[in-house]
Amino acid sequence: MSTEKLKHDYHLVDPSPWPIYVSFSCLVLAIGSIYYMHANVSWGMYLGLALLIYGIYMWFRDVIIESVDKNHHTPVVKLHHRYGMTLFIASEVMFFVAWFWAYFNTSLFPSEAIGSVWPPVDVKTFDPWDIPLINTLILLLSGTTVTWAHHALEEGDRKSFVQGLAVTVILGFSFSLLQAYEYHHAKFDFSGNIYGAVFYMATGFHGFHVIVGTIFLAVCWWRGKNGQYKEGEFFGFEAAAWYWHFVDVVWLFLFAAIYIWGS
Repeated sequence: MSTEKLKHDYHLVDPSPWPIYVSFSCLVLAIGSIYYMHANVSWGMYLGLALLIYGIYMWFRDVIIESVDKNHHTPVVKLHHRYGMTLFIASEVMFFVAWFWAYFNTSLFPSEAIGSVWPPVDVKTFDPWDIPLINTLILLLSGTTVTWAHHALEEGDRKSFVQGLAVTVILGFSFSLLQAYEYHHAKFDFSGNIYGAVFYMATGFHGFHVIVGTIFLAVCWWRGKNGQYKEGEFFGFEAAAWYWHFVDVVWLFLFAAIYIWGS
């Protein structure tokens, strides 16, 4: 495939060890995490995480080589990448719909077990106008800076692209730090009541998406800083920007429903 001239617009990928390797790494991580929960022995979990990070790095490295060095990503392939990213974000929307469904089901129809009121009387909720508001402003600002970076890249302004993306990564990292601080000072736990369960599942999974998006954008920053984006050849960054805007929008719904209305 890589040594012959293409006679069509599609990319027939070479055999790769990384899909099965990443699957095996996820298995090791899952078994190690479960063992840690039961026996308080963490080395298996960290081993699985290290294997997974290495596999992800190598897999993404190969994809970048296919795109930048081998030019396998033709216009048709890029179009299909856009379809794929669109469907992925749609699946993520439905993922969060499940957590919103769980939250509204328990909040609109509180059972007698929690006193038929929401939030439960023994739960001290967060002040939405404190850290949650600051995090909302951070994510809104990060959406602005990633758009600035996007327009700069389209205009060929590499310096502004790198600067805008660096600010976005810093803002994403700041959001994660503030959320960790908020969790540390929470007056309720995950397993103590239904409020804590739905709160941590909804906001925790969003926090995980923020971490993934921050890493995604940091890789794009590194690639941009090293001049890997050519004119019209930056779908990797566009996918990261789409993902980041999705994370922004989900947080606005979480902030309005869980922090403001639910308090």
